[in-house]
Amino acid sequence: MCNTVDRIYHAAIYVRLSKEDGDVASAAKAESNSISNQKNLIKDFLKDKDDIIVVSERVDDGYSGSNFERPAFQMMMGDIKRGKVDCVIVKDLSRFGREYIDSGKYIERLFPALGVRFIAVNDHIDSKEENGRDDIVVPFKNLINDAYCRDISIKIRSHLEVKRKNGEYIGAFTPYGYRKDENDRNRLVPDLYAAGVVKEIFRMKLHGMSQSAIAEHLNRQGILSPMEYKHSIGIRIQDNFKTHEQAEWSSMSVRRILENEVYVGTLVQGRHSTPNHKIKKIVDKPEEEWIRIEDSHEPVISKREFAIVQRLLGLDTRTSPKEEEVYVLSGLAVCADCGAPMIKRNVPAGGKVYSYYICSKNAATKECGTHRIPKDKLESLVLGVLQTHIANVLDLERILTYVDTIPFQELEIKELERQKEVKEQEIQRCRELRDMLYEDLKDGIVSKEDYAELYEGYNSKRKKAEEAVRNLSHKIKNVLDEKTDKYEWLRYFREYQNIKELSRVVAVELIERVKVFDKNHIEIDFAFADCYQSALRQVQSTGCIVRTDEDGRVNIQEREVV
Repeated sequence: MCNTVDRIYHAAIYVRLSKEDGDVASAAKAESNSISNQKNLIKDFLKDKDDIIVVSERVDDGYSGSNFERPAFQMMMGDIKRGKVDCVIVKDLSRFGREYIDSGKYIERLFPALGVRFIAVNDHIDSKEENGRDDIVVPFKNLINDAYCRDISIKIRSHLEVKRKNGEYIGAFTPYGYRKDENDRNRLVPDLYAAGVVKEIFRMKLHGMSQSAIAEHLNRQGILSPMEYKHSIGIRIQDNFKTHEQAEWSSMSVRRILENEVYVGTLVQGRHSTPNHKIKKIVDKPEEEWIRIEDSHEPVISKREFAIVQRLLGLDTRTSPKEEEVYVLSGLAVCADCGAPMIKRNVPAGGKVYSYYICSKNAATKECGTHRIPKDKLESLVLGVLQTHIANVLDLERILTYVDTIPFQELEIKELERQKEVKEQEIQRCRELRDMLYEDLKDGIVSKEDYAELYEGYNSKRKKAEEAVRNLSHKIKNVLDEKTDKYEWLRYFREYQNIKELSRVVAVELIERVKVFDKNHIEIDFAFADCYQSALRQVQSTGCIVRTDEDGRVNIQEREVV
């Protein structure tokens, strides 16, 4: 007697394995969920199924079951819509998907509507059979799979968060200039070659080169871009923005390096995330939620250099197309009246070209005076004032060295305590004003809108003062614990004690701003001005007499120093 088959089904075998495999809880389960094992189990099941012909095998290797945006799954759905496939076979429901709602949509609504037979071998589910279409079991198992996926996601997120807070690097690829430690894959160590390029990039920026000029220089030298360098050492990264046969350095790639805190030993992680395990869209997290760990690895750049470069990136330091480097005082020289940057202008006369600094606002709108000053004269004036200031700093350093260490430590703490007391008084004053404001509101002196605005203003000012108090308390503790080099700033000036000419590096390291009044009058705000004034006060506290002459030289008389 011959067996008759009512209908022949054209089947797609679908198998899936996630990356982690977060679906894996043990080595045995990892093996049972392997791609080959899933295929073998399904083919063994089909040996005596005369009504099923396999027409395709679809494999999603390394894709989570928390959503259905998987390439092989979407290809299978395309075959179904074209009528090529009318049967889907999986090892079990968890291999099909772990998302409760969408799994139910496919199995209970879409597949029946398209006439597609669904078989989950290990779960004994076959939509053709009456006992294989249990309306309670299938949704319940899908719900369990969904909950399992959610639980795994939470555990992984929590585990990664702990590693971030411990200062462990969890990225798949390291930042340019670093590699993973061979003995600890969660720790960054400098890559000597790439770290050398990073140092050169920062050096060029400090010498006045723009990001574009730096990028062009690196390309001319044949130095591989970060992407190409990783490819050259065997690291394959998919770059969706690559448009050339070989990716080159660009002003943006240079800027990314100049802005990255990783080069000073600070690890910043957790900047981006996904809303949950079902939604894979990357979202940016607020900066206050980032995890920042300082001194987590060996720095490539000093914090001082990095800070200077960040300030330079915020200045207007554009160059003309014919120049690679900005002029010495670019971004530093400003108009004393309007605060606009002073820009350089070349004026041809008598067969020669003369360079001047003029107010950029005057050049653009004529709304301010020119404040015109010859370039050489301004730079000469700045050099002279700088030399005087360096001499003053060296004299101050000599006195600081002469003063006995222990009493001086007490004087430094006294100065910090004074600053702390001022901020504490500011906090108290903000609280008093806030309380008085409420009385004014009740008496009808201020409106609700004014009250809300002023209240927020006092609160904001109070919070800033409280933060200052915390920082000062930390500094006091460091002094007591001798954890800080309190006079390190003196070293930056000492390095240039024999300076003969003004260079871009010296200008950006030692000068914050040059205010130009006229061709004979300028004022300079030096770096570490607060440290300098604080040290002068401390020296005066020892009994020294401090006087400043007309040329700006500070004279310190050690009359009462013991």
